[in-house]
Amino acid sequence: MYWKNAGDSGEPPHVKWTLPDGVTAGPLQFPAPKRLPLGPLMDFGYENEVLFPLTLSTAKGARSGPVVLHAHVDWLVCREVCIPGKAELEVNRALPPAGVEVIDLSADKEIFDRLGHNLPGALPSSAKAVFQATAAGFRLAVDTGQRETEAVFFPSDEDVLDNPSPQTVTSTAKGLILDLKKDANLTTNPAKLNGVIELSGGRAYVLAADAGTVAAPKPPIALGALAQSFGLAFLGGLLLNLMPCVFPVLFLKGLSLVNSGNEERHKLRAHGLVYTAGILVSFWVLVGALLGLRVAGSTLGWGFQFQSPVFLALMACLLFFLGLSLAGQFEIGLTLTSAGGSLAEKQGYTGSFFTGVLAVVVATPCSAPFMGAAVGYALAQPAAVTFAVFTALALGLALPYLALTLQPAWTKWLPRPGVWMEILRQAISVPIFLTVIWLAWVLAGGYGASVLAALLGSLLLLAIAGWFLGRWPAKRWSTVVAVVLIAAVVGVTVYAQKFAEEPASTTTTQTGGTTAAAATWQPWSADAVAKYQSQGRPVFVDFTANWCLSCQVNERVALSRPQVKKAFADANVALLKADWTREDPAITETLAGLGRSAVPVYALYVPGEGSPRLLPQVLTPGIVTDALAKLPQVTTSAIAAPSNP
Repeated sequence: MYWKNAGDSGEPPHVKWTLPDGVTAGPLQFPAPKRLPLGPLMDFGYENEVLFPLTLSTAKGARSGPVVLHAHVDWLVCREVCIPGKAELEVNRALPPAGVEVIDLSADKEIFDRLGHNLPGALPSSAKAVFQATAAGFRLAVDTGQRETEAVFFPSDEDVLDNPSPQTVTSTAKGLILDLKKDANLTTNPAKLNGVIELSGGRAYVLAADAGTVAAPKPPIALGALAQSFGLAFLGGLLLNLMPCVFPVLFLKGLSLVNSGNEERHKLRAHGLVYTAGILVSFWVLVGALLGLRVAGSTLGWGFQFQSPVFLALMACLLFFLGLSLAGQFEIGLTLTSAGGSLAEKQGYTGSFFTGVLAVVVATPCSAPFMGAAVGYALAQPAAVTFAVFTALALGLALPYLALTLQPAWTKWLPRPGVWMEILRQAISVPIFLTVIWLAWVLAGGYGASVLAALLGSLLLLAIAGWFLGRWPAKRWSTVVAVVLIAAVVGVTVYAQKFAEEPASTTTTQTGGTTAAAATWQPWSADAVAKYQSQGRPVFVDFTANWCLSCQVNERVALSRPQVKKAFADANVALLKADWTREDPAITETLAGLGRSAVPVYALYVPGEGSPRLLPQVLTPGIVTDALAKLPQVTTSAIAAPSNP
C-alpha cells in the first residue's frame, strides 16, 4: 500500500467516516514509508503489514459507551499489477466520556503494541534542518547533534524530487548532508522542504526545512583512492604529450634540444628543470583559480578557460603570431618555444619556462585517458589533495623532456643540427596554423559570425605587425608599431565579446517510428534523461565540447560509425548530447556527480539502475556496441499504473 505521497504511481488509502453525533475523526497518520522501485519508477509505501492510526474526539455532551463506527474505505494494493479495493467497515467500540484521553482502546492494544511504534516523531528542539537549491536539485543539511551515516528523505509534496534518483549521504560531525535531485517538472523552488527523514536504527522524523545556505559536503579522504588518483593523473599527464593539442609544442621543444645538444650538461638539466617549473606553476595557477571560484560558489571544470570567447580569440592570435615567426615572416627572437639557441642564457631559461606554460595552456582542451577520473576526484577533495593530484598530472606532462635533459646521453639518438632544422621549423608552422583554424571554428560555432569576423581582423593586424618586424628588424620604431598593433588586437578581442551570439538550438526533428527517434541526437537536460527513463528506455549521454579534440575524434571514429548507429537504434537508446562548449552549470554539476570534471564523458543510463554506466574516454565502435549488447531487455514505455491525481 502507499504513503500519503505515493511517489511516481499509486494512491494512498482514503477513509470516509459515518460517526455518531459529537464524535469526529482526525486524518489517518502514516508511518515512515519505504522506497519501492517499480521499473524506472519509484513509489513510497509499505509491504506486508501497516497500521494507520487516527484520533477520535468526542465533543462535550456526546454519549459515551458502546457506539458503532462506520467507515467507507478506498485503497490500492500493487505488486506486479495494481488492484483497487473498497469496503464498508464497522467496529463496535466503547467510547470514554468527553475530556478523558485514551491512548488506545483495549480491543486494539495488540495491534498498537506490534505496529504503532513506526510513526515519525517531531524533530527534537535541539536539531535543525536547512536546504539549499543547487543546479540539479537540493542539498539538505540535518543537524542532530551526532554523526549520521544513513538517511532517506521522503517528500510530502508531489513533483518536488526526482523520486528514482539516488540520494547521496555525506556524514558530518553533527549530522549529515543529503543531495537530492529535483523533479523534471519543477519550475519554482519550494519555500520549505517538507517530508519525513528516516535515519539509522529506524529513527524517523517529520521535517520542514527552511531555505538557507548549506556548505558543500567534504567527503573523507580515502588513501587508496588518493594513491590511485595520483597514478592516473601521472599517466594522464604522460599521455597528454601525445595529444594533438600538445605534441607540436613538445616537438618544438625537442627541436631546440637538438640545437643545443652541445651545451654543457648542467645547462641542459637547468633547461629541463625550468621547463618543468613552468608546467608546475601553470597548473598551480589554474588549480588556484578553480578553487577560488569554487569557494565563491562557481562550478567549473577542467578546460573552463576554453568556455571564454576572449580566451579562445587571444589563444588563436598567440598561436598565429607564433606560426608567422616559425614560417619565417620575422624573427621573434626567443619565442615561447625557445626555438632559438643563440640567445643569452637568461633569455633561454625564460623561453624554457614559458614553453612549459604554453604546453599547459594548449593541454587543457584535452582530457587524456586516465586523466578524467583523477581530475574529477581531485576537484571534489580538499585543497591540499587537489593540488597534490594536479602536481602529479604536471609531472607526467613534463617528464619526457625533463628525462632527456637529465640524461643527455639519450640525446645521441636525436639527429645533429643542420640546415634541415630551418626547413623543419617552417614546416612546423603548418600544425600551428591548423590549430588556429580549429580555434576559429570553435569560436564561430559557439559565439557566431561577428566574433569570428573580429578574430579574422585581429589576425590581419598581427600579420601587419609581423611584416613590420620582418621588413625592419631590430628597429625600435618598428617594434613600437608592432606593439601598438598587438594592443589593438587585444582591444578588438575584448570588445568583440559584446557581439557574442546566443548558442543556436540543436533540437532535432524526429521522423518516423522508434528507430528514427532512437538514432537522433537531441540536446541534453536532466529532464530529458528522466523522461526517457520513465518510458523504460536506455539513455546515452555524450558530454562533449567543440574545443575538446578527444571528443571530436571519438565522434568520428566511433559514435558516427554505421554499425554504432544501428546498435543504438536496435537497442532503442535515446541519444542526448551535453554540449559544454559554453559554460553550463547544470552540465558541470552533473559531471561532478559522475566523478568527472572534464570532457569527454560517456554515460549510459539503464532503466532500473540508480547510477549510469560510464564508458572509457577513448572510444572504439566495439566498445560502444559491447556496452549496448549488455543492456537488459526493456520495453519502450513504462507499464501503465494508476497515478496521483
